[in-house]
Amino acid sequence: MSSSPKTFLVCHGAWSAGWAWKKMHPLMQKAGHRLVTPTYTGLGERAHLAHPAIDLETHIADMLNVIKYEDLRDFVLIGHSYGGMVATGVADRARDKVKQLIYIDAFVPEDGQSLFDFLPASEQQRMREGVKSGDGWRVPPNPTSPDTPPEDVAWLNERRVHMPLQCLEQPLKLSAPLSLPRSYIYATRISPADVFGRFAKMAKGNPADWGYYEMDASHSPNVTAPEALMVLLEKIAA
Repeated sequence: MSSSPKTFLVCHGAWSAGWAWKKMHPLMQKAGHRLVTPTYTGLGERAHLAHPAIDLETHIADMLNVIKYEDLRDFVLIGHSYGGMVATGVADRARDKVKQLIYIDAFVPEDGQSLFDFLPASEQQRMREGVKSGDGWRVPPNPTSPDTPPEDVAWLNERRVHMPLQCLEQPLKLSAPLSLPRSYIYATRISPADVFGRFAKMAKGNPADWGYYEMDASHSPNVTAPEALMVLLEKIAA
């Protein structure tokens, strides 16, 4: 257990929501920490609020309002997957509140970059075709990792919802480079595309600016390896 209680605020991934961190709550509570897992507008229990104009800025605003109304300060900000886009924007606009930023198999954008900028053209095309086959403004969920237990696959598939396309297309705007402590957790059971390898390499190669860690897990360790993730988060946040 780390030396003092911490507050962890999670920016979750695409198609997901706060519910996907369900396994982490009892672990955090047992260790004496607070885990805050809000859901973005248009996803999870807020799916009824979905509309075509939702974009990356909407989800950054969601998180900033949680920080404001929950009066969060000196907390650890976590970005998982797409949540790395959101967390980077949140860290930029709440610089006086965020103690450190931890990316878990997540995108690490710079000013002016969108999530689509990090995907191969073929993957972008596949997602856009999925949008066209549906309601015209939302991307169907990607498949879950192959090693996800069947009961977790069922749990995830029942709850994941389509993602507004503009969240993936909109470039992030940053006021200045981030200067807070940052760490990257790379899940080494990679998909063939290895979308996050570039960020792992960047973090590993810049030890002065980044903490770098690896997990023997697939893309969503909060689902498939919660105990191991808990140990690592405590180590980083200590």
